[in-house]
Amino acid sequence: MNTPAGNPRPPGSRLKTISTIGFAVLGACLIAISYGLARFAFGLFVPPMRSDLGLGADMIGIIGAVPFISFVIATLFAPLITTRFGARNTAILSGGLGTTGLAVMSQAESALVLSGGIFACGVCTGLMMPALTSAMQAVVLRALHGRVTAVMNAGTSIGVVVAVPAALFLVGQWRLAYISFAILAGIGMLAAWYFIPSVSRVQPVDAEPPPKISILQWTQLIRLSLFAFSMGFIASGYWIFAPDLVVNLSSLPSDQTAWLWLAVGVAGLSGAVISDLSDRNGPAIVHALALVTLSASLALLAASPGQLFLAIISAMVFGVAYMSLSGLYLITGIHLLPGRPSVGPVLPFLAIALGQAAGSPAIGLAIKHLDYGHAFALFSTFGLFIALLSPLYPRHSEHEDHGPPEQSDTRVTAAIEPPAGESSRPTAESIGTD
Repeated sequence: MNTPAGNPRPPGSRLKTISTIGFAVLGACLIAISYGLARFAFGLFVPPMRSDLGLGADMIGIIGAVPFISFVIATLFAPLITTRFGARNTAILSGGLGTTGLAVMSQAESALVLSGGIFACGVCTGLMMPALTSAMQAVVLRALHGRVTAVMNAGTSIGVVVAVPAALFLVGQWRLAYISFAILAGIGMLAAWYFIPSVSRVQPVDAEPPPKISILQWTQLIRLSLFAFSMGFIASGYWIFAPDLVVNLSSLPSDQTAWLWLAVGVAGLSGAVISDLSDRNGPAIVHALALVTLSASLALLAASPGQLFLAIISAMVFGVAYMSLSGLYLITGIHLLPGRPSVGPVLPFLAIALGQAAGSPAIGLAIKHLDYGHAFALFSTFGLFIALLSPLYPRHSEHEDHGPPEQSDTRVTAAIEPPAGESSRPTAESIGTD
């Protein structure tokens, strides 16, 4: 690694190089922990939690909204935290909160304590992706940002898959499962400390400052956020209540619902190719098809909860659709604000979380006053309606000229955190991906 003349590396700094593939794998693993285990694994353990803690569907719906609310709060402050403390420290903070939250959940004896642990897990989730996108600027060529982001986003599926053996082999032992998740989160925190570069602000060599966000870009971002909110609202019911639906409407034991999450996770890995599909077919078409698929998964599960095979097919369809849509929103945000990678992906993920925070208690109330089947059918119908509006989805090509030109050089100028006791003035340093 070479440093520019006149800009020596600060004594004691631990800045390391990591390949693009290595960073994508690391990011996928950290997302697997912060999203898959700390946030979305909750629905898998709802049946035994309801039994042990005596919680009703409406209370579960409220508790299920807590991580999305804390995710929103964390996401609002994530760019500031990342800039102030650097990518590495933000990722470490995220991992620490995830470890703490999962440990608290494992010891919960009441809805209040359980909500406290889930709140911490939501903050963990909200900080991790901004930390990774900030670090990505230091080690990944800008032309590969969309593809690497899609791969990292698919890490959610990995986390969901990891949660399945815990549910299968620790039947009824959800506390022990969450202790094991906390241990994995601690390992992830150590990996973030060792591998992620300690950068705060990052900018390509010789690049001009990013232009102001135009009115057209704001308009497109609002449209993107509305679509993301709607998708989060529709999908919230599946994440929180799909296993509970199968248990209550059929004779399937609660531990067997783990096969649904395995199907969601494995099928969701296909979301890693959403960047290429969007470039080839257009984001509006991909969005419409994925949203119709998402709606179909809810309808299929509600129609055949007693048939495990069809329920697993429903889970696979849901996994493909959800991971594809969340990846598409991320990539679109990056395209709409090419000069602001720490902001573009934040807005759609914030909108998804807001939708999930609104959808979770809404479907909980619908289940209480109607039933599982009618509630899921209602959300499925809403998804089909939103799919019809997909021609309004923002096109990537509309903003290709708004951002700074692509850099052929993989080097960036980064603000490096000095070691303790040194001056706080940042030092510029070039980082290569090889």
